[in-house]
Amino acid sequence: MAPTFNAIGLAAADMATTLAFYRELGLDIPAEQDTEPHAEAVLPGGIRLMFDSYASLAKLDPEWTPAPEGAGGLAFLCDDPAEVDKVHAGLVKAGYESYKEPWDAVWGQRYAQIKDPDGRVVDLFAWTS
Repeated sequence: MAPTFNAIGLAAADMATTLAFYRELGLDIPAEQDTEPHAEAVLPGGIRLMFDSYASLAKLDPEWTPAPEGAGGLAFLCDDPAEVDKVHAGLVKAGYESYKEPWDAVWGQRYAQIKDPDGRVVDLFAWTS
């Protein structure tokens, strides 16, 4: 039997702040997970997006250190180009840092990038045709 891809793990310096960001992007993460050392959201298709606090990761592995800011990243598909602009603007208004303002990419997508609370660049995109 071959292994089955099942989850993506991300480290969170401040669990509540990180989960609030991903809730803004539509993930269903129960509020009671804000104070836990581990949180999860089940994505379409059954893949789990897991979050572990820096403290819990360091407890499991005393030699663990956070990845450099911006390491890794996720991409969120929007319904259309206007939604890319709307979601990006809403996240900036909520206090999150824009990495790149929305633009029309040469590969046929409306694209924008924003930083999550842990410095990872999160892509927002929609097909333009």
